[in-house]
Amino acid sequence: MDTTNMSQDWSVRMLFKTLKFLSATGISCIGTLVVILYFAQTSLIYPSSFPAGSRTEVQTPDRYDIPFEDVTVDTEDGEKLRLFVMKQSDPELRNRGKTVIICCANAGNMGHRLPIASAFYKILQYNVVLFSYRGYGLSTGKPSEGGIKIDADTVFKYVKGDKDLENTSTILYGQSLGGAVAIYLAEKYESEVAGLIVENTFLSIPALIPTLLPIAQYFTFLCHQIWPSDKSLPNITNTPVLFLSGLKDEIVPPAQMRKLFDICQSPNKVWRQFANATHNETYLKDGYWTSIIDFSSDYIDKKIQ
Repeated sequence: MDTTNMSQDWSVRMLFKTLKFLSATGISCIGTLVVILYFAQTSLIYPSSFPAGSRTEVQTPDRYDIPFEDVTVDTEDGEKLRLFVMKQSDPELRNRGKTVIICCANAGNMGHRLPIASAFYKILQYNVVLFSYRGYGLSTGKPSEGGIKIDADTVFKYVKGDKDLENTSTILYGQSLGGAVAIYLAEKYESEVAGLIVENTFLSIPALIPTLLPIAQYFTFLCHQIWPSDKSLPNITNTPVLFLSGLKDEIVPPAQMRKLFDICQSPNKVWRQFANATHNETYLKDGYWTSIIDFSSDYIDKKIQ
């Protein structure tokens, strides 16, 4: 009996079985990944329950000594959005000044963005409208690109229909996902927008996937949440745009922000970068609010005049 050949035959059979197992496992893993990417991507992209308590615990502007109205508005598809509307006490600023709509970054709720709202209200003396997308904070529903666009439309129309704010100049501000929302609004309502400010946002969700989930980069064709800012931004040709980029952004590659700046067709576009700023802390860096103040006076005020 040739034990060597028997051993080799056994080895070959075992190798074949192992490869077959690994192949099947790989296919199974890929199949699972494909299913998750397609059917569960809204849950992955919009972590509306993070951090814990975000769906039930929402800080209010009075914590920052800001008077406000707690407003609920109905969307055209039956959801209820919660808004904090912070109006200046001075009648001239309230009725003839500027109003910023803050489009929130992902995760959390509008209460987590109150430090930013406070700066706009107290330093720039803007009226401030802050809202939670559907499925975030105390707003009803489940988030999706189509749904959040309806939410943004609803809030924009609310501002334009409010008796105090209807004649104010509207500025759109968005961080990360909020930047994509703000770009969407600026493209759709450009004639009614006085200025656009975006911070640490991305070209599109498919363009971001290879950075956040490298294993899924070959399956971006399955992505149905797109947020195509790279397609929308070039259509904004008249509105002043301020780009605020944290160069240590660990979530959105700063190169994507720079690309957005490069493809922007507005003749009044401004680039400001912050060397040691990460994705969530750029607004805390020296020069951040000075950049917004300068942009407001140099570009928005001139457009209004």
